[in-house]
Amino acid sequence: MMPNTGCLSGSLGGNRNHFIQVTSGLERLLAGEASHLRRLSLGLIVHPASVTRGFRLSVDALLQEGFMVRALFGPQHGARGEKQDNMIESEHYADPYTGLPVHSLYSDVRKPTPEMLRGLDAIVFDLQDVGVRVYTFIWTMLLAMEACAEAGLRFIVLDRPNPIGGIQREGAVLREDFESFVGLHPIPLRHGLTCGELAAWMNETRGIGCDLEVIECRGWRRSMGWSDTGLPWVAPSPNLPTPESCLVYPGMVLLEGTNLSEGRGTTKPFEYFGAPYLNIEHLEDFLGQERLDGVTIRPCHFEPTFQKYAGAMCAGGQLHVTDPETFQPVRTAVAIIRAARELASQEFDWSKPPYEYEEDLMPIDLIWGHDGLRRRIDDGATVDEVLEGVQEDLDTFEESVTSFLIYE
Repeated sequence: MMPNTGCLSGSLGGNRNHFIQVTSGLERLLAGEASHLRRLSLGLIVHPASVTRGFRLSVDALLQEGFMVRALFGPQHGARGEKQDNMIESEHYADPYTGLPVHSLYSDVRKPTPEMLRGLDAIVFDLQDVGVRVYTFIWTMLLAMEACAEAGLRFIVLDRPNPIGGIQREGAVLREDFESFVGLHPIPLRHGLTCGELAAWMNETRGIGCDLEVIECRGWRRSMGWSDTGLPWVAPSPNLPTPESCLVYPGMVLLEGTNLSEGRGTTKPFEYFGAPYLNIEHLEDFLGQERLDGVTIRPCHFEPTFQKYAGAMCAGGQLHVTDPETFQPVRTAVAIIRAARELASQEFDWSKPPYEYEEDLMPIDLIWGHDGLRRRIDDGATVDEVLEGVQEDLDTFEESVTSFLIYE
């Protein structure tokens, strides 16, 4: 049985062969469900993808409907999404549109302070996540839950679909001693959960003990792709502009731990990859020998306008996902890194610290969840050897979260 998290249940209805219109937690709240929240002074964790089906930003919609929103909290990239590059801190400021104070949770502060919470009854979390451990929004959620537990505030998750589905899980599970702001609790790289499910699970297994309420989506099924939901797509961060970029992100984010470009500074971030030192013909031949289902890697050249190799021509490829159900982004990215390491052993390198507020550990180890990937690739391991043991950890994780799953 799923533990009591204050979830509002909704009939899923239909099946995957028929279009089902998904209703987000935000829209259910605006429609009059959870009316008890109207009596509370609320803080809202928000970003540009916190919108209704009609593209109204949640803070505007809630204020218009009479909810007492007293403060905003901004995650990475800011409450208004104003920070366009990666790992750029946001400021604390007064919102020019609502006049509300905006507290940055991606700055010298990543956990709400008692001063930020003063005068509030509850924190409402309404961020669109992308289903990947290193995407920092879930850790903003975790730290806010801990702050609410300490201050005696309620924490409300307005749940939204996992845009890459809720069935597949991939990549290493985070291990002890490799915690950072891209991983504070042992979950896999691709976890297959919604924020509401993660909140319920972490509240119990981490012993947070906050007063948690999840207003779930209505109509979402784990097998759905984003196009099945009928919801509009708004980029939750600047370098995930489309649902297609989210599909490749669970694996291609690993390239942030290398000197390969992950396509930042191009029109196809995380879909493009490459480096000036790669030989495109050799790369195509090498990757052609790997077992990579559901994807075609088109050889190409590109020139980033910022980030790695800005202004330099990179040789590499573009990932074209042909079958999202069989595509394994983590396996694909491991194969790409292995290819670069084998084909250009003198030029290929691992990125050095700092990375996401961690000054000592290697970025690739933080992203992967431990140092196994880096060590095995440096030892010349095959993709299968690199991934050895991963499935056992995924099975253990799945057993741990099963009773907390909200959706079919």
